[in-house]
Amino acid sequence: MKRIDVHSHVIPETIIQAMRENRDLYKTEIKGQGDALKFVRGKVEIDLIPEFYNADAKVESMDRKGLDISVISPGPQAFFYGLADANQALKTAAIVNAGVANMVAARPDRLRGMATLPMQHPDAAIAELERVVREYGFKAVELGTAIGSEELADPKFRPVLRRIQELKVVIFAHPNTQGSAGRLDCYYLTNLIGNPLDTTIMVGNLMFSGALDELPELKILLAHGGGFLPYQIGRFEHGSKVRADTSAVTKTSPMEMFKRFYFDALTHSPESIRHLINVVGSDHVVIGTDSPFDMGEEQPVQRLDAVPGLTQAEREDVCYRSAMNLFGGKL
Repeated sequence: MKRIDVHSHVIPETIIQAMRENRDLYKTEIKGQGDALKFVRGKVEIDLIPEFYNADAKVESMDRKGLDISVISPGPQAFFYGLADANQALKTAAIVNAGVANMVAARPDRLRGMATLPMQHPDAAIAELERVVREYGFKAVELGTAIGSEELADPKFRPVLRRIQELKVVIFAHPNTQGSAGRLDCYYLTNLIGNPLDTTIMVGNLMFSGALDELPELKILLAHGGGFLPYQIGRFEHGSKVRADTSAVTKTSPMEMFKRFYFDALTHSPESIRHLINVVGSDHVVIGTDSPFDMGEEQPVQRLDAVPGLTQAEREDVCYRSAMNLFGGKL
């Protein structure tokens, strides 16, 4: 039985070198040499261990975790939605995506790739989307749950989402820490609360804005177990019945829209995975490790082993069948 990880991050050598050479442009400092690199941006400091940029190191990590295939995606540190110049944003996304493609090419037996897009410039985002599909054969793109301060549900991004749907490309929606100020700026709450909150906010906007009605075939995978949504979908459903503003644009039930999403199983709790499967079905749940970040899952197989009442069919769904279906039957 194959085990496919659909949430595994990289920060490729191509963009590491670009950040080193253009510190002011990317507002990032790369310290150190060789395998002792550190990423520094504001308060954020990350040890860039080889798994971030070396394909063999990524595969070694997969072997330790009992994984067969990983669909690697840029860490949110490589989104660069703040670049105001469209040409520079497009060039930067291409640098990141070339690095992802290089890692896949180094280990095509174990790695598959996801692209980042310069979403703040929709025309450039469409151009890069078409290029990575054409040149690299990528079947997925990773988008932030918000594009700077703008919601993914904003009409300005609709042409990008529509083209993603036309190309049958999967969206992996990943938080980029929009909720990073005020009350969350302590105790790592920017991640513990901010990341799942950002996902929940994004989904609420996509649902109630009518965006999902306009994009009936769009496939979206949500990180970190779908944020707070699987536990609070009943609140969305109730609100749609009693509040006129929630049904002003769409008449589709939130529960019906909720069933369209895919979710990774990265909840850090066997009981939460059980709830997720109960609510959305095992055919919409996949493995996600968030490797190699500190909030990642080091023992994804053992975590599944501990899920109460997990059937063999559910295990097969989460390990590989759901991912295969998400990506059109081929990975």
